[in-house]
Amino acid sequence: QLQLVESGGGLVQAGGSLRLSCAVSGGTFSLYAMGWFRQAPGKEREFVATITRSGGNKDYADSVEGRFTISRDNAKNTVYLQMNSLKPEDTAVYYCAARFLGNYDRFGYNYWGQGTQVTVSS
Repeated sequence: QLQLVESGGGLVQAGGSLRLSCAVSGGTFSLYAMGWFRQAPGKEREFVATITRSGGNKDYADSVEGRFTISRDNAKNTVYLQMNSLKPEDTAVYYCAARFLGNYDRFGYNYWGQGTQVTVSS
């Protein structure tokens, strides 16, 4: 069973940066497309970013394009989300997710982490 563990969340002022990490175990990491999602209080979970199995292609939600960068290190079984120029509206629980043999997908993820809280103060 694939396991995903996020880390790196916290409290940051608007305009600041954070880097989230998601360590994956229990499977062959390079066979999974990876994604980041977030859920703010009272809102639906939403797509943030995704990356292909090789890391060669990426896709971002319009709301984070140009500020967030997704990357992966297949040797370390880890996917990252670098978040710059953070805004209060980025406040949410951030989840990483894995899709077996996926592409750079916005849907259809099979495995999810437990989430990490990101809070951006104004």
